[in-house]
Amino acid sequence: MQILTPEVIVYHRQGCHLCDDVVVSLSQLQTDLGYKIKRIDIDEDATLRDKYNADVPVVMVNDEVIFYHFFDEDALRAALAN
Repeated sequence: MQILTPEVIVYHRQGCHLCDDVVVSLSQLQTDLGYKIKRIDIDEDATLRDKYNADVPVVMVNDEVIFYHFFDEDALRAALAN
């Protein structure tokens, strides 16, 4: 049986200081919680830009948004525990 590494998706854009802050916070817990970070620039996809333009950064686990704008460690831990 293969154990899959959870993936945390961060929808972001270049020049967004909140996005950078969230990625730094995610990186600091990555080893302890054992997940991969996948960054997706919303400005490279018109559909994503329309959907998340005012909400970046958007962080998702298992296709569910777990937080917007500011890092939430409790929400991250809860999402990865499920």
